[in-house]
Amino acid sequence: MSKRLISQVFQQRVLSLIQASSRSRSAFAEEIGVDRSALSQLLAEDAVRLPRADTLVRIARRYNVSVDWLLGMTDSAGATGGRTTEVADNPDYYNIPLLTRWHAEAEGMKIRYVPYRLPDILRMSEIVAWELGPGHDDPEAIETIVSKLDYNRGPGTDMEICLPTQTVTSLIDGVFPWDGLPVSIRRAQIEHMVEQVEALYPSLRIFLFDGRRQHTVPYTIFGTQRAAIYAGSQYIVFNDQATIQQMQRHFDSLIRQSGIQPHEVSRWLRQAALTIRNR
Repeated sequence: MSKRLISQVFQQRVLSLIQASSRSRSAFAEEIGVDRSALSQLLAEDAVRLPRADTLVRIARRYNVSVDWLLGMTDSAGATGGRTTEVADNPDYYNIPLLTRWHAEAEGMKIRYVPYRLPDILRMSEIVAWELGPGHDDPEAIETIVSKLDYNRGPGTDMEICLPTQTVTSLIDGVFPWDGLPVSIRRAQIEHMVEQVEALYPSLRIFLFDGRRQHTVPYTIFGTQRAAIYAGSQYIVFNDQATIQQMQRHFDSLIRQSGIQPHEVSRWLRQAALTIRNR
């Protein structure tokens, strides 16, 4: 393979990493230890330059890809040179240490999230206690969980959430899994979601779609680092770029099918709270 072709492949793959991470070129350059002008020269259309070996290694380590993939020597982006899939045990309903680590490793990148039931960062303590079930009635323990459910989101974190409208309407109607949950708590949870959505927008953007038309399992995409499918007592984790990008395309399809856009969500939720109040 000629140096020019290697350079072209390198440019395409670096640009795909920048796009997937939602980082600016300046932030990417700083992260890999080069200045913006040097990165611009590497990515110039007619460039035949390649970065130094230490820069290649920094890109590979930060974005969980192989140097061979960056240089076009393999089509598999996994750092091991092959498709990388693992299963992570999830013995607790809220596996905070594991999720905190994954969020930290994707610091500054875009997080894409399809929750199981309600989004973690929007849950009240009463909801956490309800979901944990009997035997979990220690207020301090519950508050500790709630305080950590934002997974220490840094100021540069950009998060998108796709949520079926049926997830919210089931809470409004008090049907499974919320049957038996007092109306006062259900109403307070909706109002809490309104407050959080308004406070965190636009770094947190929620898209509501019709779950009858678009099927999905719960999963999270942690920038370019990994995609994790929630499977109850386990997470199925993908670390290779091909699978991560495929799941990003699925997430994008959910966004395109969303009938309620982020700037409309708080108003929609306020109307939902009124619905509960009038029942």
